[in-house]
Amino acid sequence: MNGKYYQPFSLRISEEMHHKLKVIAATHKRSENKEIEFILEEYIRTFEAQNGIIPDSEQ
Repeated sequence: MNGKYYQPFSLRISEEMHHKLKVIAATHKRSENKEIEFILEEYIRTFEAQNGIIPDSEQ
């Protein structure tokens, strides 16, 4: 398989949060999915900077 495989993940959020996410994603010219991915990557980077690197599941 070429490239990365992205595991599907279902997420339940409030209508208000969903609306706000749509606005933010549109402002950044991203899909909602890519905006969530960006937010999570930033959160993980911050966490690892404070707590150390989390090993990959393959290690």
